[in-house]
Amino acid sequence: MTNKTDSDRLGVYASISVSLSAIVSLATAILTPPISGPFCKGRCIDYPYTTILTRFPRDYYWMYPAIIMTVLFVILMVCVHHHASLEKKIFSQIGLSFSIISATALILDYFIQLSVIQPSIAKGESDGISILTQYNPHGLFIALEEIGYLMMSLAFIFIVPAFSKTLKIEKAIRVVLLISGLMTMVAFIFISLFYGINREYRFEVVVITINWTTLIISGILTGKMFMSKDQPYDYN
Repeated sequence: MTNKTDSDRLGVYASISVSLSAIVSLATAILTPPISGPFCKGRCIDYPYTTILTRFPRDYYWMYPAIIMTVLFVILMVCVHHHASLEKKIFSQIGLSFSIISATALILDYFIQLSVIQPSIAKGESDGISILTQYNPHGLFIALEEIGYLMMSLAFIFIVPAFSKTLKIEKAIRVVLLISGLMTMVAFIFISLFYGINREYRFEVVVITINWTTLIISGILTGKMFMSKDQPYDYN
């Protein structure tokens, strides 16, 4: 039996915060319907996407909690790495590394939208905006989101061995993370094969839905795990 450590206590706060920020991000994104690409229902905008000034700031609100969520996810992964038994730390270290790659891509992606796209359009500086803006269904924004969330899914998969196979709460975490990671990989392969270069943001929508839902559920579960006063570290 082991007593709670600083990483356990931090893990509780990080877990709860990840879940809450993922809920806010998902809810805000759902309330922001697409105005371009394959899921646009009407009054869509087209290339070169320079008539988007009226979409500020409402279409960008969801990025703020998403940035916070991504930072908190890395903190949570650090706590899980400390939680892992010595022989399993190789897997948690790999998972943590993928989470850092994911966070780097996503935070850079969102910060560009908030700090470059908005002021550039407001000042009438539209050169190069079409390839960067989130409204381009096959632009740089979508590509960075896809690779960012793919790396997050790999983090989910590699962190699985860090949790016990015998403790009920940790078994549940393992199942959630493994299913999520595998679903993402299957979705990426299927959508890429079916749509080819016309994939646009279809996979992005799928992977965001899967990963944010996973962060909500796994955040709740890891929070319960870290809340335990005494945790028997059984990693058979």
